[in-house]
Amino acid sequence: MRTLFILFRKELRSFFQNPFGWVIIAAVAIANGVGISTSMKGFVDSPSQHSLIFATFHSPVFWFWFLFIFPLITMRSFAEEERSGTLETLLTAPVRTWQVVLSKYGAAFAFYVILWIPTLLQFHLFSWVADLPDAWTPGEVFGTYTILILMGMAFTAVGCLASSLTSSQIIAGLLTICLLMLLFFFGFIPIIWGGAFQGAGIFYYISCQEHLAFFAKGFLDTRPFVYYITLTFMVLFLTYQIVDYRRWKR
Repeated sequence: MRTLFILFRKELRSFFQNPFGWVIIAAVAIANGVGISTSMKGFVDSPSQHSLIFATFHSPVFWFWFLFIFPLITMRSFAEEERSGTLETLLTAPVRTWQVVLSKYGAAFAFYVILWIPTLLQFHLFSWVADLPDAWTPGEVFGTYTILILMGMAFTAVGCLASSLTSSQIIAGLLTICLLMLLFFFGFIPIIWGGAFQGAGIFYYISCQEHLAFFAKGFLDTRPFVYYITLTFMVLFLTYQIVDYRRWKR
């Protein structure tokens, strides 16, 4: 475990020692701020029964920038080290393959969680500046950030898998966004074809849009927990197999 912690700390530190990591934090804060401002303007134009958090995260604008977080934070994980040759050095060191995979995944996921800390402050700025009660309930905040963490857990694993398949950061990023867009559009299949066809329940079950909308209302459901945790373990297992194959191939 000590080796895993050392590798994890090294990987996490690399996000903050690189200006690109701070750019990602700033970009997420700006994008979320724009989303909050847009939602507040929408409330002025047409009052809604939904909370400010629901309106901010349940919009096409949110999904556009949200899905692009993951290629940015994972495309360097394995691809950059493969290109520079440092991955070969790492894999020939006295460390286990699972330690390499978990340290890179864990650091990327931890950085993803850190990205959301400024957004919590942005929502509280609404009540501080406007001198009005919070436009949401504690349950809605808890539910929203719970599902964001669950989705981030699985989507970060997908990004690490894509990065392990190539030595090009650009290809890894493109592959990540393509896989995530595929998962995203699965949720539109019942909307396009209707919910009466056989198998529609499966698409509702894996729909990240449905999950976010449900949790953002302050509700909790154990099925998304099972789905995202299972997906994370499956994808990480594939990543482990790919990296381990590269290790013994050498």
